[in-house]
Order: sequence, then structure tokens, then C-alpha cells
Amino acid sequence: MNLFKKFLTYSQIRKHHMVIYIEVMILTFLLVSLFLISPVGSFSLPVVNQDGKSTASEPKKYIKWVEFNVTARAMQEAFRYDVNTFQSEPHLNWVDLLAYLGVKYGGDFTKYSTKDLDSLAEQLLAGKTMEELTEKMKYYSYYRNAYGAVLDGLVGAYEIEIPSANAPLYATPALLPDGSVDPDKVWVKKYGLKGYSPIAKGYPYNDFDDFGVARSYGFKRQHLGHDLMGQVGTPVIAVESGYVEAIGWNQYGGWRLGIRSFDGKRYYYYAHLRKNYPYHKSLKQGSIVTAGDVIGYLGRTGYSRNENTNNINESHLHFGLQLIFDESQKDCNNEIWVSCYELTKFLSMNRSETLKNQETKEYNRIYDMKDPGIPDHFVPPEPVSEEKE
Repeated sequence: MNLFKKFLTYSQIRKHHMVIYIEVMILTFLLVSLFLISPVGSFSLPVVNQDGKSTASEPKKYIKWVEFNVTARAMQEAFRYDVNTFQSEPHLNWVDLLAYLGVKYGGDFTKYSTKDLDSLAEQLLAGKTMEELTEKMKYYSYYRNAYGAVLDGLVGAYEIEIPSANAPLYATPALLPDGSVDPDKVWVKKYGLKGYSPIAKGYPYNDFDDFGVARSYGFKRQHLGHDLMGQVGTPVIAVESGYVEAIGWNQYGGWRLGIRSFDGKRYYYYAHLRKNYPYHKSLKQGSIVTAGDVIGYLGRTGYSRNENTNNINESHLHFGLQLIFDESQKDCNNEIWVSCYELTKFLSMNRSETLKNQETKEYNRIYDMKDPGIPDHFVPPEPVSEEKE
């Protein structure tokens, strides 16, 4: 009897070993097959670099959603700290300040208080660093990247023409096209707001907070931009320096322009431009524009598959801002469009002055600008998108 029990046990063990052996052989076969059929003739398991960044075998990590609710008042006051400390140490970066407050308020800037900003600035000016103050703020990095994607290109150093009558001692002469000195203008170097309102100086407009309201043309959806109601023909201005990524007809936006910032994070969408004469004639896909340039003219085209159709009841500029942390977000079902209502209120501090050329009938800016943010040698990519209004 004992011998029989031992035999059964031995048989069971052999059977168990045989199952393991077969499983190992199957696994080996699968691994070899993967090696042979892989495009580069090799196979590796997903890994993550020591710095935490994803590799080709692991999905990228990037921000998937942003709500931008910073008020114009908060932007203005943080901006003043930035400008006032530019030539001192420490220099307070306005986006850093707003990101700190974003964490404090959970993104809800209806809670904004000037005292909170002043208290933060006092600590930094007294010697504290932002790293020290945000050490225990779990979401500071998120808010800094999110708010930076909206605001980082709007403040900085630049050169601008100003009237000779206002010339400081350090101004340099401006030249006319023939090389002679322009008696009316000089160049000065500045640090400050180099982003512009999308509506030229001297042209009236009205607006309200319309981000997210319902739209029905084509399909039910939300309004992913900001409408500025104005007169047909009003010069439309480039908010930030960048390149023309999209130009032409779109059934939702009519004649529209899409301008991408040079860091790739911002896509500015200008829609419903004027019938027959929508754009500045110098523009084409790939053109480089400087903040403050005239890029087009306000109108009411759109809501039609037929080009050059006025189907918008009230003339206005649809101004939209899409954030792009990864190119896969550019045209997808989860695009990140942010509210521009408070942003355009802030940008109204800087409106480009324009003048009509009576010979060409084209409007141009009066005072040119040199933006160091424009790369010396830039070859724009080619994608053209089909935006939804």
C-alpha cells in the first residue's frame, strides 16, 4: 500500500514537471516569434528612464486638460510685479506668481485677493525662493505648466518704434525704406507686455463671457472661443509672434487663420474674417508674423460649405486659443481650448495702432516691433486643421 502511494506521488510530480516544461517551451516560442516579427528585429519589455520620462515603449505623459480662469485683475497685478522687478534681484516671474495662487485657490480665481499676491511677493522679495514656498504644493508643477502654456509668450524683452517726440536718451534712429533717418520714429528697447489685443487700437468692440455656450450649426457643441463684436473691416491683430499654420475656408469659421506660437504650445484661431478681402495680402501658409501685425479683417463669413459666404448674423471676430502639450492633441476629440474672455481684457492694455495705405487699401501697423522670440532660421511644419467654432 505504501509503495502504491509513493508511486502515485511520483507520477503526479512527473506530470506537474511536464506541464511546467510545456509552458516554458510555449513562452520561449512566443518570445522568439516576437523577436523575429518585430520591425527592427529585436524585442524589449517596457521600461522607464531613471529621470521618469517615458520611452518609445511607454505612452507619453502630458497634460490632458486645462481650465484657465485667471482674472484680468490678477494678471495685471502679477504682471506689474514682474515688470517692476525686472532689473532687480530677485526678478518675480508673473506666471510663477499666478501658478502659486492657482494652487492656493484650486484654480478658482473668484477667490483672488490682492493681499494674497502681495503676501507672496513679500516673501519672495525677503529672500524666500519659489521652490521653498511650493515644496509641499503637490500641484504647483501642473499649474505652472498649464498657465505657462497660456501666458509664457506674452511678456518679455523686445524692441519697438515710438514717436520721436517721446524719445529717451538711449533711443536709436528708425530708418525709412530708402535708408534715410525717419524723423518721426525711433527704436527703444523695452521689457513688458509684448502680446497684443486681437482688435486694433481705435476700433470699438463689445464682448461678454461666452465660452462654453451652445452652438448648433453642423452638430450640437460648445462655443470654444471668444467673440468680439465689431465693425466689418476692423483690422485683426496677431496676439503673439508665430507662423501661419492654417489659412483659408472652414465651414464653421468661414475665412479663418490659425497661427501657432514658436514654442508650439499655443494655436491662435481667428475666424469669420471679411468676405472677399479676409487676410492681409502678405500672408500665406508658413508666413511668419510678429505680435502686433495686421493679419486680417473682421467680418461675418462662415456656417457654410460654400466659400466666401456670409452666414453669420452679426459681424464679429471669433478668437480661440488651443493649448497643445503633444501633437496628438492638435486635431482630436479631446482638444484643449481655454476661455479667452479675461485674457482679452488683459491684452486690451496693448493695442496695435494701424494705418491704411491708400494705394494698396491694406492696413499696416504704424510702429514696428522686433521680437527676439522669433527664431532666425525657422522652417514651419505643414499641418492644416479643420477647426470647429
